[in-house]
Amino acid sequence: METDSFIPSYLELHRRGELKKRAEEAVRRLADCAICAQACKVNRLQGELGVCGTGRFAAVASYGPHYGEEDVLVGTGGSGTIFFSNCNLACVFCQNYDISAYGVGQEVTSLELADMMLRLQARGCHNINLVSPSHVVPQILEALVIAADNGLKLPLVYNTGGYDAVPTLQLLDGIVDIYMPDFKFADDEAGERYSGAPRYFTVAKSAVKEMHRQVGDLVTDRRGIAQRGLILRHLVMPGRLDDTRRVVEFISQEISPNTYVNIMGQYRPEHMADRFPELNRPLNRSEYLAALSTAREAGLQRLAN
Repeated sequence: METDSFIPSYLELHRRGELKKRAEEAVRRLADCAICAQACKVNRLQGELGVCGTGRFAAVASYGPHYGEEDVLVGTGGSGTIFFSNCNLACVFCQNYDISAYGVGQEVTSLELADMMLRLQARGCHNINLVSPSHVVPQILEALVIAADNGLKLPLVYNTGGYDAVPTLQLLDGIVDIYMPDFKFADDEAGERYSGAPRYFTVAKSAVKEMHRQVGDLVTDRRGIAQRGLILRHLVMPGRLDDTRRVVEFISQEISPNTYVNIMGQYRPEHMADRFPELNRPLNRSEYLAALSTAREAGLQRLAN
């Protein structure tokens, strides 16, 4: 589906004062934190730290135009990525473990985060791509209020590992334009073993359903640039093609066969993968091709190039 006239929905919420109310509510929830699905129940307003290792303020590792994302996000101007430090997952194979596990980056205020968004817009980026946002939703919303006050009008991309709490996603209803979860495992035990995420498959299914309820299938403009909808990533893991089958069948049958899906074949053993012999090898090309075939057989109609 294509459209030429698009205004981010958060601007209407901002005009009505609802965006500020959502931000204030999200910040209040930091006092007994269940912002993400880890639900650590620590008081982040007082500096207590849970699984994500992030307190009152978000930390940012880097930001700038990014040309390595999906074509529908990159266009000619790039995707305006903001890489948040730390993560609510602890993937033993993480390729960005310096950021996610070791917290490389600097704490920023809401004003500084808003300035990053506005700078990315000024540089001609097509969207604001929030990478690993699940644990810093309150801080993002605070910054968004300031950025909207100062002319931000780009779509927001919520680029997540998929381990998101539905009540937090409900706060984002009408704010996030493009949800982009990475749906890795179709097994709760594997999610906990390899990503430190109890009930991963159960949580991710509920989260993706809520995301799709809010934004629907992906809509692009006539240039092919994403404006609203769900983009779903699935990282194919070595020896785990059954996960792929269950994930793509879930998407086709319970979300939409018209879901825009990126079957990703770039797995390589990083971080602590050498402690898990079954994951300590790159993905075989034959496994990747089998994953693509499985997705097509499941009836998915929009696979990323």
